Amino acid sequence: MEMAIVNRLFGGKVKKKKINETVGGNNLTAAQTNHPYTIKAIKTDEKTMKDFLFSLGCFEGEKITIISVLADNYVIHIKDARYSIDQELAKAIII
Repeated sequence: MEMAIVNRLFGGKVKKKKINETVGGNNLTAAQTNHPYTIKAIKTDEKTMKDFLFSLGCFEGEKITIISVLADNYVIHIKDARYSIDQELAKAIII
């Protein structure tokens, strides 16, 4: 029902974006909370950001879960630990 109202307001068909539509995988910002994902890659040109994420345990093949999202801060669960990261770091983690 809600999609029909949105389609009428915008005069056309509005498609819901699927999580797997992005080329090369999705970053952590597209993930659902309380759902485990496997990290496919860390995409960033900044070595310090990549080193910081590696120190948290973020590397290819590791499981990651978003616990909550609050004002562009992501509380994540990796290797029996919880961390809070900002949106820029979350965008670098490809799932």
